[in-house]
Amino acid sequence: MTDMTSDIAKQVLDASLMHVPFDGWSQTAFDAAVADCDVNPVVARALFPRGAVDLAVAFHKRGDAQMQSYLAADNLSDMKIREKITHAVRTRLEVCPDREIIRRGTSLFSLPQHVPTGAELIWDTCDAIWTAIGDPSTDFNWYTKRATLSAVYSSTVLYWLGDESVDNSATWEFLDRRIENVMQFEKFKAQARSGPLGKLMAAPLAALSRVKAPEKRRDFPGQWRGPTT
Repeated sequence: MTDMTSDIAKQVLDASLMHVPFDGWSQTAFDAAVADCDVNPVVARALFPRGAVDLAVAFHKRGDAQMQSYLAADNLSDMKIREKITHAVRTRLEVCPDREIIRRGTSLFSLPQHVPTGAELIWDTCDAIWTAIGDPSTDFNWYTKRATLSAVYSSTVLYWLGDESVDNSATWEFLDRRIENVMQFEKFKAQARSGPLGKLMAAPLAALSRVKAPEKRRDFPGQWRGPTT
């Protein structure tokens, strides 16, 4: 993708954020953003084939990229693992410019036809978090960590959308409780390997040990990664 194309995609996405709080991630918002930027509708549709849905996807991925940038600049070395996860999730929520935009996105990705896309976005966010905090997993743990964090992240977003407490204090307390659930699960997995339960779980764990994390080959020819924003 050329720099010019990337710039047009960014302009359309930026323009859409003025309309989404009122019209949602809809065709109306998409058309208004394209008109605001004086972009050829054919070009806009080429950049965002599904219209507003792809705009919402681009917005979410922009938030992930911003979170990764902030985390890369932070000193996480002295934090415990649960502190790193909590900090990362808070950072991801705090980069959101407008809660109503997130609310509209949640509504969009709760529609049956868009649920798979929404689930993929949440998974990618949690993968970005684990990667940013230095998770070394290459086996089945790679999957379980992202699955449990996906549940934590999605439930925290929903709680945050309805939170009216000062400085979102209620959300951060909710997040702490959910992270504790994750830590308890990780503790259980460790006990399953080394404790008395390990003997009973030996065969299943041996099978799971052969499961490997996917290779991140995302740059091979012909793969469409969507507009860069």
